[in-house]
Amino acid sequence: MSFEKGDTVVLHEKHSDYDGEEGEITQTAETMFGDVNYTISFEDGQEAGVPEDSLDLVAEADDDDAEADAE
Repeated sequence: MSFEKGDTVVLHEKHSDYDGEEGEITQTAETMFGDVNYTISFEDGQEAGVPEDSLDLVAEADDDDAEADAE
């Protein structure tokens, strides 16, 4: 799964200070091997060079569902 700038993700990297924390993708960069690495911004810092397999997308509430529930 590819991520886009602005997506909210959870980082899973046991060697990172931000392991298990939610952050926002602020930058994407393609490596010379065709892989994409991400820069993630957290409340108190950022982590650069994060591979796709270390991230999980945070499911955001769908506005259409919220409106349907209110009716």
